[in-house]
Amino acid sequence: MKLLRLGASGAERPAILHTDGTYRDISSVAVDIAGETLTDEGLARIAAAGIDSLPVLPQSSRIGPCVGDVGKFICIGLNYADHAAETGAELPKEPIIFMKATSAIIGPNDDVRIPKNSKKTDWEVELGVVIGKEARYVDEDDAMDHVAGYCVINDLSEREFQIERSGQWVKGKSADTFGPIGPYLVTRDEVDDPQNLPMWLEVDGHRYQDGSTSTMVFGVATLVSHLSQFMSLQPGDIITTGTPPGVGMGQKPEPVYLKEGQTMKLGIEGLGEQTQKTIAWNA
Repeated sequence: MKLLRLGASGAERPAILHTDGTYRDISSVAVDIAGETLTDEGLARIAAAGIDSLPVLPQSSRIGPCVGDVGKFICIGLNYADHAAETGAELPKEPIIFMKATSAIIGPNDDVRIPKNSKKTDWEVELGVVIGKEARYVDEDDAMDHVAGYCVINDLSEREFQIERSGQWVKGKSADTFGPIGPYLVTRDEVDDPQNLPMWLEVDGHRYQDGSTSTMVFGVATLVSHLSQFMSLQPGDIITTGTPPGVGMGQKPEPVYLKEGQTMKLGIEGLGEQTQKTIAWNA
């Protein structure tokens, strides 16, 4: 299933993408794409609802973040071997974990605001993993049972804030609008192998990132298991799993960073695409 949320910010309705391309309202069986809805039982109720009989929602509706009421937005750094190489970093021996503020979350096609005093706003197409079952001290063999599905994420970053301003990476990752997610939460049964998904990102029509989840250092099962050793994971928590090469910081001979008035397009095979325009922080 491809689940999404439609409507104005803060007033989104849960929906499903029909095979005929229409959006169908699932609010009769799900309050939101969040929490209990993401459990196996909640997803089974949606699957059994009879999509053909559900009301059609306008195709012109704004697409909101594909998950509501996100509890934790957990990020993994330097998790692609080829991206680590472009930054000159050593491969991590364990996953590098940091957080992104949930206030950064926006819809997949909403505008991205360049933060005040930003000099180095950068892009990162990433595979998002949405938790569907509480996880504590989970073995790697059982980890995938705790995944509800997957989504596209643009893990936007302000590199000066992240690297040159001391402290942890979180302050370079958490500006408002720095977390577009969606358009869909694609349930795990529709993704045969999350470690073999082509992914890409373009800015103003120029393709900067053209990679695959196959070069991840730590795969989805490893990440879910590893994180569960240090914190419980709850339905609706999101793990964004790292980015392939081609970020602005890694461009040669000089880095390339985002400025106002540009357009980003990005996507992951089978999970959909995003488009964002960059605007001033106070626009």
